[in-house]
Amino acid sequence: MGPKSAERGREVRERLLVAAVELIAERGWGGVSTRTVAERAGVGAGLVHYHFGSVQELLSAAAVAAMREVGGSLESLLEQVEDPADALRLMVSSLDDYTGDDAVSMVFTEAYLAATRDAQLRDQVAEVMAEFRARLAGWLGARGVAEPEATAAVVGASIDGLVMQRALDPALTSEVVLPVLVRMVQTPGGARWRS
Repeated sequence: MGPKSAERGREVRERLLVAAVELIAERGWGGVSTRTVAERAGVGAGLVHYHFGSVQELLSAAAVAAMREVGGSLESLLEQVEDPADALRLMVSSLDDYTGDDAVSMVFTEAYLAATRDAQLRDQVAEVMAEFRARLAGWLGARGVAEPEATAAVVGASIDGLVMQRALDPALTSEVVLPVLVRMVQTPGGARWRS
């Protein structure tokens, strides 16, 4: 395969991944077929199975890539602040971009649901979450936060839960949620992020 062929192959693969994310958000995991994703990507149906072993493999790869992209934004966010409470404020404020019925929220929700029935996807999603928690825990630990791993796990789970809950209750904005989360990480006397 020559360089042009390889480049075309990468382009087709990327188009399939983008199409899969769009379709997961629009139709749900079970509503995506080889035909629909191929049509959306503007390629022949045979190319879906050339690049991916199955539609499920494509959907998993697309969802995990989308989750990694969102998780990867943590680095740039943490570079903006030094104080853990400020980091929490930035993370929670960024949730206002996710309404629960936007494409990213829908992909996360659909991936979590599909992972309950697919052990391989569950492992991939767990790996993405572990990477997020490890980055956050390392950052928190470097700033003297007690139990940084447990704190990172609870913060991550809270953020995930809030993204999903926003579809049911759009009033769960950062303005409402942030004071509660900040109180959770404060100790009596007002010292933040210490136990």
